[in-house]
Amino acid sequence: MTGAGARELIVAEYRVTGLSPDVIAELIAEVEPLWHEQHQVRLTVRTRRRAVGAGATHKFAFVDRLLATLVSVRHGTTYDELACWFGVDRSTITRAIG
Repeated sequence: MTGAGARELIVAEYRVTGLSPDVIAELIAEVEPLWHEQHQVRLTVRTRRRAVGAGATHKFAFVDRLLATLVSVRHGTTYDELACWFGVDRSTITRAIG
């Protein structure tokens, strides 16, 4: 199961993250705006060849980044396994958790 299916399974099953779906929803609501704000600051601080917003978009959503981090911290799951679960490359998982 990959992508959105993995997200639903991870959120629904308490044993995977150790958090209830309600707590995960609260965590997302609290942290996501901060992450997006920090991301925008990183984009505007450095000199750029392209305008802000140009180029590739994130295909790995913030929710998936958070869930991958929670699973990695709780179980010590390898990045290769997480990449298979979420249907992304290992380097994407490495950047997301880093």
